[in-house]
Amino acid sequence: MAQPLMPKATAVWLVENTALSFEQIAAFCGLHLLEIRAIADGEVAAGMVGMDPVSAGQLTKTEIERCVADPKRRLILQVHDLPKPMQRSKGPRYTPVTKRGDKPDAISWLVKSHPELSDSQLSRLIGTTKPTIAAVRDKSHWNAQNIKPRNPVMLGLCTQRELDEALAQVRRHHPQPHPQPHEDQAQPAAQDHDDES
Repeated sequence: MAQPLMPKATAVWLVENTALSFEQIAAFCGLHLLEIRAIADGEVAAGMVGMDPVSAGQLTKTEIERCVADPKRRLILQVHDLPKPMQRSKGPRYTPVTKRGDKPDAISWLVKSHPELSDSQLSRLIGTTKPTIAAVRDKSHWNAQNIKPRNPVMLGLCTQRELDEALAQVRRHHPQPHPQPHEDQAQPAAQDHDDES
């Protein structure tokens, strides 16, 4: 059976804040019944701050009330099957020292492969400055003779998802016109059709 995170801290909170039986708390937290009694007596986990399983999303208040009403019932841990979204910090992107030398190569690759990306998008993707992008673009970078265009995803400077999102954003704001067929190409098809009839 799945157990809650920090089972002992969860047990402390359940002992202090609910009327659940020791057996129910022990079964939910995966601890021995004697350990739950020792927590209630203050012999174990003295001074430990309890962790609220309701605010942590591991239990609901209705589940606790249901089990308080019937001591034979067992608490059921809520399992979330959705992955937690990745949270990025708002500050500038940190690049390890070993990868900082690869930034000009990544800039060069992006400038050649995706010229539609703006300088601000490039600087967000790679974590660099606009003057560095301009220096790579006009070949005035101090190390211009050694710059080799390399994919920033392969270098580990950004993820493929981040690159795809930046490109999708450009396409949303600046949709490409659909190519129109040339008249030269349309006429032979019409002549072939006339020959068949």
